[in-house]
Amino acid sequence: MSDIGDADTDSSPEEIEVPDIGHEIGEHNIRIFNLDIHNPVFIVSAALVIALVAGTLLFPQQAATAFADLRAWTTETFDWFFFAAANFFILLCLGIALSPLGRIRLGGPDAVPHYGYSAWLAMLFAAGVGIGLMFFGVHEPVTHTLSPPMGIDPADADTARAIGMSAAIMHWGLHAWAIYAVAGLSLAFFCFNRGMPLTLRSGFFPLIGKSVWGPFGHAVDISAVLATLFGLAVSLGFGAEQIAGGLNYLFGVPTTTATTAILIVVIIGIALASVVAGLDKGVKRLSWINMVLAGLLWLFVLVAGPTLAILATIAGAGVDYLYYLPQLSNWIGREDLEFLYEWPVFYWAWWIAWAPFVGMFIARISFGRTVREFITWVLIVPTVIGILWMATFGGAALDQYFSDGYRGVADAVPELALFRMLELLPMTGFVSAVSVLLITIFFVTSADSGSLVMDTITAGGKMDAPVQQRVFWCLLAGLAAMALMLGGGMESLQALTIAVGLPFALVLVCMCVGLLKGLLEELQIQN
Repeated sequence: MSDIGDADTDSSPEEIEVPDIGHEIGEHNIRIFNLDIHNPVFIVSAALVIALVAGTLLFPQQAATAFADLRAWTTETFDWFFFAAANFFILLCLGIALSPLGRIRLGGPDAVPHYGYSAWLAMLFAAGVGIGLMFFGVHEPVTHTLSPPMGIDPADADTARAIGMSAAIMHWGLHAWAIYAVAGLSLAFFCFNRGMPLTLRSGFFPLIGKSVWGPFGHAVDISAVLATLFGLAVSLGFGAEQIAGGLNYLFGVPTTTATTAILIVVIIGIALASVVAGLDKGVKRLSWINMVLAGLLWLFVLVAGPTLAILATIAGAGVDYLYYLPQLSNWIGREDLEFLYEWPVFYWAWWIAWAPFVGMFIARISFGRTVREFITWVLIVPTVIGILWMATFGGAALDQYFSDGYRGVADAVPELALFRMLELLPMTGFVSAVSVLLITIFFVTSADSGSLVMDTITAGGKMDAPVQQRVFWCLLAGLAAMALMLGGGMESLQALTIAVGLPFALVLVCMCVGLLKGLLEELQIQN
């Protein structure tokens, strides 16, 4: 096979062939203690994380202050960039899906999908937003309704409910999944259609050619590992906090930082068993359990809760979301800066930091799908499911507040919001226990999926690296989450995610340019 060529090569698309990347990748991989690691990506990434964890544990007060200052500076200075990038990703995905580029099949014209639609969707949610929807599905609609964005008067209950629900859905809807989609599509296309390694650097090949195998490519992959690890740590932190809240609600277990840290250790231990079991036996099976339990929980709240009110909320939520989306997506001239900095800017940074993780995992399970099919299932279907989830759980809590005068959710800390909503429904103890189990499984699948992605990047894109390496990254992710929780709580985790998400947003924008160039060349070849 011959090389694709450097970025400045004037060859026609018909002359483009799959690059011979074996030598370039292999010369950077080293074997030590039965490990197959990419040098320097593995070593530098691990060293940076370990150094940060050690520094946080040794100097917790200084670290907490530094992280708080970092978050404030990043959100106030680059809010416009996060908004512009997130909006751009949506428009790009829709444009590609509706264009002839959507006909391109990942893996070539004769490729056959490895997973059916149901298993594919289950794993999308296991790796994507499972923990987040459990944590924020009740809390956000109520919070944004009682303190609505864009200067809406809370006394105008109808408008406040409409825009509050729309704001909650926006954070988990098209913006989030468009970020995942561009990362996943770039990885899948260059891996399956061009035979390149499943790492972020491959998306830059059309732009800089063989330079991706040098220091620039190493820097891109290292930034992807750091973004993945700290984005995952935030999710683990939220999950552990909610599990602790559930245990406190059910059994009176103290909700301290130490309890959260212990839960992270215990559940990372469970995740290791899934890591050793592998993708099909571990994540796939747990994802099925997740989807069944989540579906049953959703159905229970719909039937046992205020059904008519929930159905009315579902009917209006999608329309309201699309109506208010242009206003909520615009950062120019906004006066609700506290909302912007605390919610959407954090979310866009979190999703961007998670893009290597979720994007690579989606890429690995999407072989054989067309580009149009990929974007539809990764962008549209999860958004619709997110609307149903938010409208059901948030709608139930809002009806309890406005119709029954129940303030249990409004006055609860975020990690208890779900359990306070369930308090007015039948079988509260049993359903709350099932919810804790569901959150725990989401926790496990996120840790397993994240370690798989970090291992793939630090092994030079190899998808069959020794399992010990996945164990290492699973342990390191848990250690980082625990250390940062002890050294400053969720604020520290969120600050690091925003800081890492900023440079990686620029990486994703550049990857989009490379993706467009690659897809256009592929379309010309097929025509």
